Amino acid sequence: MKFRYLFILMLSLSGFAQEGEKKYSFTLEEAVKFGLENNYSSINAQKDIEIALKQKWEIIAQGLPQISGKADYQNYLKQPVTLLPGEIAGGEPGTFVPVTFGTKQNVSATATWNQLIFDGSYIVGIQSAKTLLQISENAKTKTDLQIKEAIINAYGNVLLSEENVAILKSNVDNVQQNYNETNEIYKNGLTEQEDVEQLEITLLNLKNNLSRSKRMRAIAYEMFNHTIGLPIETPVKLTEELDNLTMEYFDLALLNKKIPIEENIDYRIAKNTAESRKIEVKLEKSKALPRLSGFVNYGVQGFGQEFNFFDSDQEYFGQSIVGLSLDIPIFSSGMRSARTAQKKIAYQQSLVELEETENEVKREINSAKSDYEFSLENYQAKKKNLELAQRIENKNQVKFFEGIASSFELSEAQRQLYQAQQDYLQAMLDVITTKVALENLLDTRKYNDEE
Repeated sequence: MKFRYLFILMLSLSGFAQEGEKKYSFTLEEAVKFGLENNYSSINAQKDIEIALKQKWEIIAQGLPQISGKADYQNYLKQPVTLLPGEIAGGEPGTFVPVTFGTKQNVSATATWNQLIFDGSYIVGIQSAKTLLQISENAKTKTDLQIKEAIINAYGNVLLSEENVAILKSNVDNVQQNYNETNEIYKNGLTEQEDVEQLEITLLNLKNNLSRSKRMRAIAYEMFNHTIGLPIETPVKLTEELDNLTMEYFDLALLNKKIPIEENIDYRIAKNTAESRKIEVKLEKSKALPRLSGFVNYGVQGFGQEFNFFDSDQEYFGQSIVGLSLDIPIFSSGMRSARTAQKKIAYQQSLVELEETENEVKREINSAKSDYEFSLENYQAKKKNLELAQRIENKNQVKFFEGIASSFELSEAQRQLYQAQQDYLQAMLDVITTKVALENLLDTRKYNDEE
């Protein structure tokens, strides 16, 4: 009886656990939106922007008033002794009298206001803050484009794996039926054993491919979950169909789209690098300029033989200082000029890299357009090939059971059909992946604070 109640309790808990497990369903657009918010790289890229904003304020704050405070307490366990000439105290010349000065205990508190008045490095730092933020924002935009491409590719791979499993199941069922019928015919002595064995070879290969495809499907789902930022074991359902998605990505107008190269994200990142190197040159030059700062200081001191500093009659003595500090670099034995020369060379390198990036982006766009155009043509060709392969396989099946075609001819027609099916699935996926690659190169989006 106890075991029965325990079993019911376990079933109940299992039911609650299943009800509490959240399931997700995604269209492609929903998957991209979800992934841009939850992908691990996207989250960290946004954190980098937040860090850049804090660094920007850190640079600005260096030129704003800085206030610091200091408090000291001293208790002489044994006060230092000073020797005075003996004649001062009425003693013999040449002798010394030991005396102690000050009180045994003292306390002091000081507040200081520091203000930077002029510093060339600070001025350059303010200029660099904007570039620093742009670098982080462009990095976030680049990351989002890469994540979008990865999500679409992962989504397409899941759809392809589902289609592949479904096709292989259908092929297995079809060949299994052919095998059963042929085996019965063989038992009746109306066909050769070779025909049965040839179909058995095809069937075993198909079952093996089906088993492998199921494992690949599980891996595809895990990769999709990881890409959008979900635990890999989370159940998900994708609501798109591979053939419908392929037709949505069939866009000949995209082949004629052009953008200014300066709007490409890779070019913008390279330009940020060049701007950063230019600022570094200014920074090294600014180190040869004088630095002027001012300060105001106010403090109090208290003295006593005992610790009575919180008593109302304790006397405190105030002090205050105001001043300026001027730091003038005069001679560095060529160290500053050497550092400046290094930064100038690095800046020249960044300009070369910027020019190289411009040409590389142009090449990548032309190559991506070529790849996309070929994928469209290849899709149409593979679709036609599949239709032909299906007709040929159907005809050979009829001929085989009528005794006109051999099992080898049927097997060849089947292999041709199976290859055409795989080629067609891959061609559909290629249309999707090549289009998103081209779209990313032509994308001119900029980071928006509202994002």
